[in-house]
Amino acid sequence: QLQLVESGGGLVQPGGSLRLSCAASGFILDSYTIGWFRQAPGVEREGVSCISSSGGSTYYASSVQGRFTISRDNAKNTVYLQMSGLKAEDTAVYSCAAAPRTIIPVARCLLPAKYISWGQGTQVTVSS
Repeated sequence: QLQLVESGGGLVQPGGSLRLSCAASGFILDSYTIGWFRQAPGVEREGVSCISSSGGSTYYASSVQGRFTISRDNAKNTVYLQMSGLKAEDTAVYSCAAAPRTIIPVARCLLPAKYISWGQGTQVTVSS
């Protein structure tokens, strides 16, 4: 059974940083593309970033490009999302998801329909 568990969310001031983790159990993460998504109340789910199974390819939404960095440690079966320069509009529940194949073109990796397994999410609140 594929399970993903996110952690690392919390309350942070504008301009601050957080690192989210997505830990997998029940399957080997290195065979999957992993995406990070977020959803704020009353807003459609938004793709934030994704990383290929090998880690050699990454993609970011324009809203987070240059501020967020996705990475993976397949030995730890974990994917990370380092977030810096946080803004109030980054406030949302962040979830990770797994897709069982390479997504081509890579820009399509921000489409939720490409993913088969989802975590429960972790709340990120950016506020002073």
